[in-house]
Amino acid sequence: MAANKYAVESIGTFFLVTAIGMSTIDPGGAGAFAPVAIAATLIAMIYAGGHISGAHYNPAVTAAVTIRGKCFVADAIPYIVAQCVGAAAAAFLVLFLKGGVKIEPKTFVPIPALVGEALFTFALAFVVLNVATAKANANNSHYGVAIGLVVLAGALCVGPISGGVFNPAVTLALGLWGAVHWPDLGPHLFGQFAGAVLAAIAFKIFVKE
Repeated sequence: MAANKYAVESIGTFFLVTAIGMSTIDPGGAGAFAPVAIAATLIAMIYAGGHISGAHYNPAVTAAVTIRGKCFVADAIPYIVAQCVGAAAAAFLVLFLKGGVKIEPKTFVPIPALVGEALFTFALAFVVLNVATAKANANNSHYGVAIGLVVLAGALCVGPISGGVFNPAVTLALGLWGAVHWPDLGPHLFGQFAGAVLAAIAFKIFVKE
């Protein structure tokens, strides 16, 4: 049923954003281990929901998979809505669990932030398309780890430059937390969707099926 797919997308995104907030927002953050906690949660939720919805948990990934032709256009919008609902619910839960902690917004230099987000969203979407949608990798058992490792690597590499977001639903949560001012999130969103679109185009060019 379609409703099951949308529910799984919302649940998976909810736990991903919850892990991000609980591990990165002080008090009680995970410090240098936050990227590990986030990647581990993503890997687990991909294995939990991959057979039901494809486990996108990310509007940019949904865009890439739709362009690739493995997600119906009629499903793409409900997927993105479900992901954003899950992210928003998680954002408010984190604020509650953190006791209404005051969060100081971070400022990123726009162009480097845009490039960093585009770079690793491209990597994320390109890996997803290859390990989870390519015929040559059908029924493989490593796709969840591969996807999670890209997020881990991206967070470690460009986290100081862009925050290491790579996900418009997480970007929404950052705004709700006040971790970044809303107007400053434009480069993140542009970079994320640009990276995803370019990854889908690259897949179509270089992967012959």
